[in-house]
Amino acid sequence: MNKKTFEELHASVRDGGAILRGKMKPARRTVITGPEVATIRKNMELSQAAFARMMGISVDTLQNWEQERRVPEGPARALLTVAAKIPEAVKAALHDESAKTKITRGKPRRNGVHA
Repeated sequence: MNKKTFEELHASVRDGGAILRGKMKPARRTVITGPEVATIRKNMELSQAAFARMMGISVDTLQNWEQERRVPEGPARALLTVAAKIPEAVKAALHDESAKTKITRGKPRRNGVHA
């Protein structure tokens, strides 16, 4: 590493420390937000329990998403993105199937037998 690059890197590390200590403001801030889960659910006209069953998640997980204590990730986030844009397709594809699945302690059950 040449001296100039090292000095730039060292200054960046010092600035980062100052930002973490609150002595300096960052040049920019990126905030990553998840989908508006409560809005998506309400637009689909489903209760929390029905929406959670349809998604294959517990009501606790749904409430954590809606209250922004947690952010949906991976396939759940992708499905929510589709549900936000084409709610009728997601509801048609999953809502009838979700009536057959019961969520207990976060694990799917079918006809009273653990999957």
